[in-house]
Amino acid sequence: MLCSIHIRDLAVVASLELDFESGLTCLTGETGAGKSILLTAMRLALGERADSGFIRAGCDKATISLEFDLTRTSHVVDWLTEHELADDFQCIVRRVLSRDGRSRAFINGTPVTLQTLQQLGEKLIDLHSQHAHLSLLQRDEQCRILDDASNNQALVERCSSLAREWTALNEQLQRKRERLANIDQRRELTQFQVDELEHNDIENLDYTGLVDEHKLQANLEHIVSTGQSQLELLRDHEHQSANSLLDAAIRALSEFNTIAVQLNPVVDMLNEARIQVEEACQELRRYLDSLEVNSGQLETLDRRLSSLHALARKHQVVPQDLHQVLEQLRNEMEQMNQGTEILAALEKQIKKVQGEYTGLANTLSANRKDSAAALQQKISATIKKLGMPEGNFEIRITPAAQPEIPRPGGYDIVEFMVTANPGMPPRALGKVVSGGELSRISLAVQVTAIDSSKVPTMIFDEVDSGIGGGVAEIVGKRLRSLGNGRQVLCITHLPQVAAQSHQHMLVEKLSTKDSTRSTVRPLQPEQRRNEIARMLGGIEITEQTLAHASEMLDWNDR
Repeated sequence: MLCSIHIRDLAVVASLELDFESGLTCLTGETGAGKSILLTAMRLALGERADSGFIRAGCDKATISLEFDLTRTSHVVDWLTEHELADDFQCIVRRVLSRDGRSRAFINGTPVTLQTLQQLGEKLIDLHSQHAHLSLLQRDEQCRILDDASNNQALVERCSSLAREWTALNEQLQRKRERLANIDQRRELTQFQVDELEHNDIENLDYTGLVDEHKLQANLEHIVSTGQSQLELLRDHEHQSANSLLDAAIRALSEFNTIAVQLNPVVDMLNEARIQVEEACQELRRYLDSLEVNSGQLETLDRRLSSLHALARKHQVVPQDLHQVLEQLRNEMEQMNQGTEILAALEKQIKKVQGEYTGLANTLSANRKDSAAALQQKISATIKKLGMPEGNFEIRITPAAQPEIPRPGGYDIVEFMVTANPGMPPRALGKVVSGGELSRISLAVQVTAIDSSKVPTMIFDEVDSGIGGGVAEIVGKRLRSLGNGRQVLCITHLPQVAAQSHQHMLVEKLSTKDSTRSTVRPLQPEQRRNEIARMLGGIEITEQTLAHASEMLDWNDR
């Protein structure tokens, strides 16, 4: 439950500290006194987005702190423990708003994001605003109320997750199908290109070696003729070959091998040169013998290179990169051939998701129908007590128009139906009732559906507007009954409701020449009687009005 709130420099509140008790607490005061600022502070403290306009004029920042006792809310303690934010059975939430537009949030002293704060807030406080009767006309809100009363939140969340997954997979499947519809022509062209490259043996292409071989064949006759003429000069010419000249020089200089010993090294070098020349001649002859001038070979190489250059131009690459083109085309073919397999896998996955969704959606629908029967009886009974004795409430559950398509929240269309007069068939809520009747029905729905909620603190912001007299007293008793099992805060202008409270607080606006501020204070018994009398009698409070107020309070205490 909410134990206390501390506000500093928020709107018209300079500084405010309030302690709250269990049971029903009513906050009353003149219109414009600042009752709504308490709700604004709570919303901000629990993660609602804010701007610098909330900060009191002349101040740099505003601070709101809420303290909760979690003794009876173990599920909240478990959530805090899971997020490493627990501090025994207490929880302090703090929000700081800065003039520069930034804000900071803390849970038990640890900085957190607004999203985390909002998740915690949903577990701590359930706020019912004075405009709830307007949102009640929306089918989504009607379905949410039924699901909250049925404890279907986990099922709804899982169904919504599966519906989103199904939608994403189905969109992916449609895109794949569209691509495959136009892929046959592309596959035929790609296969032709692969065959063409494979026919040219691109996978084993040595383009550099091919060019070298072509150069050799193109110059082969010149190489052979030059090699033979040089072989003649080196060895085969009878008198003028290099070999014969070296022999002559060696013989001539060898005659002086004992006379001019300094020439012996020269003779040795000439012998080595003759040996080198002989070996070179042998190697040259072997090479020339291995060559075969063949004009057909050159023509074959010409055609091969011409074909490679044509392929390179077609694929806009250099011939050396044709093997990369072949690899890329093969990969494309593999992907295209796998398209059917991918489609089959997607269809299988979609079928699996839809099967799981169908099972959960059927369970969700059954839960709703079971809960709807009991809930509509309770709401009808409450409506009758709220001044509509002939009123009857019905929760109609019908399947969606296209049940084969998973929808977030299940297959069901939930619609609240009502009849205010006997003999009339139930019709949609917004088409039957007047504004005052809608307020009563909204209140009946809220106070009845709350019974299944695990949220420890309920706040009602003028949800009793549009009613009065004996109906207002019934509402007050119902809120007091709710307060016997949980904490209920109620902002009201009705003395019949305020008189039912366990704790009564007065909101006042204090104005001076320089400033205006709002304060809140708990009322003692005599002060409470005077406030009830003010709510009953208006401007002038008479002894009769005070007596009426005392009677209302005394009756409540019996």
